[in-house]
Amino acid sequence: MKPQLIVATKNRKKLKEIKELLKDLDLKVISLSDFPNPPRIIENGKTFRENAIKKALKTARFTGKLTLGEDSGLCVDILGGKPGIHSSRFAGKGKSDLQNNLKLLKLLKDKPLGRRKAHYVCAIALADKNSLIATVEARCYGVIGFQLKGTYGFGYDPLFIIPKYKKTFAQLGEQIKHKMSHRFLALEKAKKVICAHLKS
Repeated sequence: MKPQLIVATKNRKKLKEIKELLKDLDLKVISLSDFPNPPRIIENGKTFRENAIKKALKTARFTGKLTLGEDSGLCVDILGGKPGIHSSRFAGKGKSDLQNNLKLLKLLKDKPLGRRKAHYVCAIALADKNSLIATVEARCYGVIGFQLKGTYGFGYDPLFIIPKYKKTFAQLGEQIKHKMSHRFLALEKAKKVICAHLKS
């Protein structure tokens, strides 16, 4: 029977991406949605790392299993790092990815490409029922485009341009994104921790 890894999320798009990036590990990856009456996790940390730790610890205590907590978002230099930890609710609670993107475009409407630098951040925390095991973090750098382009991915992917390709993550698709994204880079670090933990 494969060991289980619980991903502390109910976001189906994020879970799908994490599963894809962990597919080379001999694990059964499931999420909070697979459990009845899961705990409500309030993301009130001041950093991505704090939120990831909170998700991992609360879920691990609830399930009693090895848990991965992840928090990620977009930081735009000229906006002082916003939307940052508020990336998923930038346009307000319950707003869509499109509404978040449109708000970002509005805030940057007069800014030339050279002043639209941004980076994605992904923080991952791993915990078991006893304690926090480790945290890792990674970033991916790019610029914010002037219009939405592409149909792949989610979040701010239609606006986040990788300078090397001159295309957004949403245009490049999974094949390229999954070899260079913030989540890929963070999960590569997390894999080593997961493997070491399962062997101990």
